[in-house]
Amino acid sequence: MTLNPADESLAARLPKGVLREVSPAYLEEPRGRYFGQAGLVAAPRDVEEAAAVVRACAEMRVPVVPRGGGTGLVGGQIMPEGPAPLVLSLERMTAIRGLYADEGVMLAEAGATLQQARDAAAGVGRQFPLSLAAQGTAQIGGVLSTNAGGVNVLRYGNARALCLGVEAVLPSGEIMHDLKRLRKDNTGYDLRDLLIGAEGTLGVITAASLALAPVPAETGVAMLVVESPEAALQLLSLAQARMAGGVTAFELIAGEGLDFLADHFPQVRQPLDPRPEWMVLVEVGLPAGLAADAALEGLFVAGAEAGLVSDGVIAQSGQQAAEFWSMREHIPEANRAVGAIASHDISLPLSEIAGFIRDAGAILASMGDMRINCFGHLGDGNLHYNLFPARGRHRDEYDDLRRELSGRIHEMVVTRGGSFSAEHGVGRLKTGDLARWGDPARLAAMRAIKQALDPAGIMNPGAILPMPT
Repeated sequence: MTLNPADESLAARLPKGVLREVSPAYLEEPRGRYFGQAGLVAAPRDVEEAAAVVRACAEMRVPVVPRGGGTGLVGGQIMPEGPAPLVLSLERMTAIRGLYADEGVMLAEAGATLQQARDAAAGVGRQFPLSLAAQGTAQIGGVLSTNAGGVNVLRYGNARALCLGVEAVLPSGEIMHDLKRLRKDNTGYDLRDLLIGAEGTLGVITAASLALAPVPAETGVAMLVVESPEAALQLLSLAQARMAGGVTAFELIAGEGLDFLADHFPQVRQPLDPRPEWMVLVEVGLPAGLAADAALEGLFVAGAEAGLVSDGVIAQSGQQAAEFWSMREHIPEANRAVGAIASHDISLPLSEIAGFIRDAGAILASMGDMRINCFGHLGDGNLHYNLFPARGRHRDEYDDLRRELSGRIHEMVVTRGGSFSAEHGVGRLKTGDLARWGDPARLAAMRAIKQALDPAGIMNPGAILPMPT
């Protein structure tokens, strides 16, 4: 490759064999709205090489953009502006360093995909319960750096709750060896939690100690038709009361999303006809001796008697359960096929969700002709509230409205005590929202932490906190 003098000087300081061709694969994000830049791309084979790369960048004041699977939706993995960075890819650090089934612990390198981690856990009779639609591509380092959630947060927590320790390269190039397998370790500041969710702005996670969980003896999945989001929330409360910790996932699905599926993925089977306006996908995992199907049947009957459920289907096999989940996981793909005007990853207190959906719909209807697909992880309050052009129109026709639409939605969310970023992070897309809605004292503390750990400002500059002007 042909390099300019500055990049050539940096390349000479790097370990042999770490450089990769600068290709579009390292400079893109999934929605195609933003494109990054890079002077060099480095893919270290181990933590020592990763440290050497960061150390060289620190010495030459070259920005470092850590990159995992590239599935993030807020631009944290690309740097469109400023001096061309070195993109640090963890793609070659994919080892499962250790499995301790009796302890319920796995040691995984940051470049291992979430699916690899889940498969490794299954191989020793355990589960790593974090589950995302992009788990075949998303990497452990990126999942932790964004504190990703997914469909099982209701029962198992998000990425932070499933991480016991990390190995990381700090902005100075020093290696932090904190890959512990302990549930209790009160020995000062928890730097693990500081790095998780920091989106690569305070260092690069290179490996993690992950908590595994037992595999439930009995599992069941059902799709239940509800009259409204209010009814769905009441059904969630009923399910939790009846199954005391056994509800693994509780997903809200809107009829608009089902229509998108019918239009763009007609091969995806939809078991309910006619397509309902609102439904929930419920998964339960129970101990031996408790029949999951019977528990779901009991929930259906109780929900129907309470006027919450009008129809439903309980999966009769593992294959049918997988089909139910396939339908849910195809909804984001159908969204992309339609082409969103604006997408929102929000969370709300459970008691505020129904009111938000009602009021937001009314306000948006007064702002233009558009379709709303509201779906997501109702059990933990996380909604994907996405706006789409009216039939026969293209999203580009709404470009002059997009910023105002998102601003109104985020304002409504924050006013109700919610968050404008539930599980995807801040990245570069939402730095303005954080500056507007973030608590001033909290933001000041974040800037102080950034300055203390990364005084040269080389780690993923512009992500979470804007670059200094």
